[in-house]
This record gives sequence, structure tokens and C-alpha cells, in this order.
Amino acid sequence: MLRDIQGHYVTVSTVGERVQAFVPAPLPPNPPIEWAPQLQEKFDQALLMLGRLDAVADLLPDIPLFLYSYIRKEAVLSSMIEGTQSSLSDLLLFELDEQPGVPIDDATEVSNYVAALNYGIKRLSDNFPISLRLIREIHSVLLSKGRGNQQTPGEFRRSQNWIGGSRPGNAVFVPPPAENVLDCMGQLELFLHDQPESTSILLKAALAHVQLETIHPFLDGNGRIGRLLITLLLYEQKVLKQPLLYLSLYFKTHRQYYYELLNRVRLDGDWEAWLEFFAEAVIATANQAIDTAKQLDNLSQRDKARITDLGRAASSATSVHHVLMEHPIVTSKLISEKTGITPATVNKSLMHLQKLGIVSERTSNKRNRIFAYSDYIQIMNQGVEL
Repeated sequence: MLRDIQGHYVTVSTVGERVQAFVPAPLPPNPPIEWAPQLQEKFDQALLMLGRLDAVADLLPDIPLFLYSYIRKEAVLSSMIEGTQSSLSDLLLFELDEQPGVPIDDATEVSNYVAALNYGIKRLSDNFPISLRLIREIHSVLLSKGRGNQQTPGEFRRSQNWIGGSRPGNAVFVPPPAENVLDCMGQLELFLHDQPESTSILLKAALAHVQLETIHPFLDGNGRIGRLLITLLLYEQKVLKQPLLYLSLYFKTHRQYYYELLNRVRLDGDWEAWLEFFAEAVIATANQAIDTAKQLDNLSQRDKARITDLGRAASSATSVHHVLMEHPIVTSKLISEKTGITPATVNKSLMHLQKLGIVSERTSNKRNRIFAYSDYIQIMNQGVEL
């Protein structure tokens, strides 16, 4: 459905140029969303898939172990959209204080994303609502170290920014002036809190994501905050008991169409096209998450069965395997610290696991050797290389 422009333009002077900045209208859209049968069916299917994803999480024997790596995969993908080159293995090595295969700034940026997401989840778990305060707090963690830490972490911008182009005059999009940001974000907060009217959660997440991207309230990190907002909303409203839905891979794969749809919303009010895309993203991503969870569970059960055949050595090897499920790239020292098993026994267990083909050594050092749960990493890497 085509509507009028979803906001208005104001003329601003920035970097020596006069340009037209876009100020979005408050949510919800006016006139309301037109729920054609096809769109309604896709939203119904998306909600069904979220229910299945939630059910799969309940079946996983050790959800914290799965979440540890799954959140890191999302951090890598979300940061890739912003241009970082860090891989999942790079991030895991960085967290081990080992030298990653990319610039430290890239690995730091991805690590910050993990910290920001975990911070948001903890705050919500403590019953702190999604609000401007929480969004700023999460942003502060996101830009706490490395690249971007000079871009006023945790504060809404006080200067004009733009998207695409080398200067405002040739930018793809110019967000609202700095003096309009707080008002725009305040209106968004009211919408998140069901004012002026109640909005179903999946629709709310879809609309709020576009609105935050359009306001672009920070000097840096807006895309990552916008993608985090989707997951945090679904988690806050208990649509998902675990933070398992991340749309970064889908947005990354369909990047050009994603940007085109954002622009169509602003200029033509075509919210329905965006919502159809969003529902498709949820369906595809939930399917992929379910498949990944099943693959990792099958891998874990298969390898546990093989370890059982080790006889007397099985007990220690099982403990080592449990650590590998959380830290698929690890040092023998860390395993010893996590399990309380002596370094000598850890090394013997690792030798057993190497012979079984479960782990492989990534170094040739005599000390501080690094081991990888290669099949686990391979499953987690699906889609990351796109």
C-alpha cells in the first residue's frame, strides 16, 4: 500500500552544505497497515516458526553452551555488515588473548557486540524495560573499546550525520537534525510502550527497527543497535525464552533490497513490502537456527557416545568435551581451569579426543597449545562466509 511520505524534510547546514534532512513521522503508520491475506499468512507463519524455535531451545540439553557460540556468530555477522573482517575463529582467539588473524580493532568491535547483547539480556532479565536509557546503555557497551570509542558512546548525537556518499550533498540518506533526535526517539519510546495504542510484538519489532534506522540517533553503531533491538524486544516480551533470533545473515544476504525497502517506507509509505520481507527474514532465520541447534545437538550426542568407548579415560574426556562445547577454540590451560582437572590429565584427554578426530591442534607449541572442535566450528560457520 502506498501512502504519503512518512515524515517531512527540513533544510540543514552541515559541513559547509545545505541539505534536506528527513524527520520521520511517529509510529504507528497512518493510515494503518493493510493486512492483505498474503501478508497476514506470512506473519502467522513467522510467529509459528518462533514458537518452534522456542520449543527447540527447551529440548537442547545445555542451552547456555549453545548460546555462547550462537551469540558470537551473530556478532560476527552483524559486524560484517558494518565492514569488519573478523571471523568466528578470530573472535574466539581474541577472547583467548591469542592473536587473531585480523586487525585487533575488528576483533574488538565484534567482542563489544557480544558484550552489548549480553548486557541488554541481563538488564531485561532483571525486569528493566526497553527504553531510551537502556538503548543508550547498550550503545555505551557497544562502543566501549576500539574503533568508535571516540564517537560519544551512550549519547545521542549532537551533530548531523549522513548515510552513504562522501559528504552530505551526495549522501544516500540524511537522517533528522541533531535537535530533532531526542524528540524522535521519545516518540519511538512511547510506541515501544504501546502508546498511543497497543501493537503486537512482531509488528512492533519490525516497525521499530525501521524507525531507529531512520532516526540514526548515534554517530556510530546505529545498524548494530537496530538489529539488536529486534532480538531484545522478542526476548523482553517472552516470545522467545532465549535470545535465539538474529536477522543479520538475512539482511546481509539481501542487503541491497533491505536498503531499498527502508527507502520505500520513508518516501512512499510502503510498510507492507517491508513487513513481508521482515516476516520472510524471521521464517528463514528461525528455520536456520532450528537446523543449527539440531546439528550441534546431534554432533554432541555422537561425540559423547564415542567418548564413552574410552573406558576409564571417558570421565575426564567427557569433562573436556563439555568445555569444548562452550569454547570450541580453547587452550589446555583454560580447560584445566574450567574443569579442575590436572594439566597432565587434560593433555591425555586431548590426545584421546585427537585420536577420535573430535579435536585438532591449531599450534605446534609445546606449551599453551590451542585446540579446536572443528566440526562444531564448521556448523557454526554456515552462512558466515557469504
